[in-house]
Amino acid sequence: MKKMFGMGVLTAATFALGTTTEEEIAKLQKQIDRLKVKIGKVNAQSSNDNIKWGVDFRTAIDSINYDMADGSKAGKNDLMSMRLWLNMAYAPDSHNVFKGQLSMNKAFGGNFDSQGYSQSMYTFDWIANEALGDNTLKVRQAYWLYLGDRAFGFDMPWTFSIGRRPSTNGFLVNLRDDDVEQSPLGHIINVEFDGLSSKLDLSNVTGIPGMSIKVCMGQGSTNATPMFAENGEPQYSNDYTVTEDITLAGIILEPYNDGQIITKFTWFRAYNLPDLDLNAVGAGTGNFSSVGDMDGAALSVLIDGITEDGYFSDVKVFGSFAWSKTRPDGSVSMPDGIGGTVQSAGMLGSSESQTGTSYWFGTQLPVTEDGKFGIEYNHGSQYWRPFTYAEDTMIGSKLAARGDAWEVYFTYQLTDALSAQARYTKIDYDYTGSNGFFGNSSGNAMKIADVKAAAAAGQQWAKDLLPKIVESADDFRFYIRYRF
Repeated sequence: MKKMFGMGVLTAATFALGTTTEEEIAKLQKQIDRLKVKIGKVNAQSSNDNIKWGVDFRTAIDSINYDMADGSKAGKNDLMSMRLWLNMAYAPDSHNVFKGQLSMNKAFGGNFDSQGYSQSMYTFDWIANEALGDNTLKVRQAYWLYLGDRAFGFDMPWTFSIGRRPSTNGFLVNLRDDDVEQSPLGHIINVEFDGLSSKLDLSNVTGIPGMSIKVCMGQGSTNATPMFAENGEPQYSNDYTVTEDITLAGIILEPYNDGQIITKFTWFRAYNLPDLDLNAVGAGTGNFSSVGDMDGAALSVLIDGITEDGYFSDVKVFGSFAWSKTRPDGSVSMPDGIGGTVQSAGMLGSSESQTGTSYWFGTQLPVTEDGKFGIEYNHGSQYWRPFTYAEDTMIGSKLAARGDAWEVYFTYQLTDALSAQARYTKIDYDYTGSNGFFGNSSGNAMKIADVKAAAAAGQQWAKDLLPKIVESADDFRFYIRYRF
């Protein structure tokens, strides 16, 4: 009886309050919905208002050895270094992106604060973050990228970017460096550059998978005087006593890219390229002069998976052919072989325009679920001259070799954030000047065998030169890398 009475009272109360309760619940639900929208907007705004950071920190030890043309040796078997990259990204909307990268790269216990050679107060920074320096952070990348949907009213996605562009660790070089590929073709361009690029995606209008074309322009140095210039010129004006502005313009074409077969072609022309007068070098400074222009081109092909499934679906093979052509001008100073200098017009030791070539093959094989083994070979001719000064090899660019270079490496992913690599690079040079500049002094492409023969015949200039010529070099590296 009591139970039935209680149920009756509850039913009556629920009926009496039913309308009011339903209205209150509806009102509360609307308020909750409004709060969800506001919170979503706040979260989105908060996310867009903050730069996203990533860390890439590598510690390495290199054993480097040089065999000189006179029979002597040089090197260091315990070169320890640390490289820090702080990666930045910010996207306020779907069309605009900012990306940046701060860098430190130094030897353990070292403070090499001279980033390459300088003339007076003028420098160019092709290797500002690749050469071992000090413990300060420098800007390695800083650029704005616009992503468009339709170019010229057609179904052609497009991009435009300007700033300190990602112009190192390009296509194919990125495999051994265990990085995502950057903009250039690594066979012929691997230096830091300030400039702009614009890309058209042609795949929709042509029906060819991945077809695109990119226009690139950049500046590698300036002859603008600094503030309080030593020569008394007005600040930031042209100083014609130093090298002219180094500029570059070119294209990158992807004829076909379906994700498995990737083809890329590049062509460029670089203007006012420098040479370093080796006789003027002292205390980390040098005497630079403009010696001419140069054309360069490369065609690179990567097959990312030989078969559709099975082991060989994860095997990568590639081949690349590159070409360079000098355009010398003016009169430049070069050693005369007896301690003085003579005036000589030319580039790379020749007064004529010269053509150089290089070919490069390689493969990357999965060894375990988390391990990759790679082997590469490249060969360069006498007058081969790429822009690969920032290549990540302590003994100099292997791809710049006027001779033969072999490389093997094994990369293993230890955890989600940690990886390790062991790598061996061996370079045998046939000609001098592989890691020099573009003129007749540091870039002179003399046959090493001819210099040795001249020294054996008693010619003093050749005897003096032999101790400065690297005939072969090798580098064994082991690193641990944290990336997250």
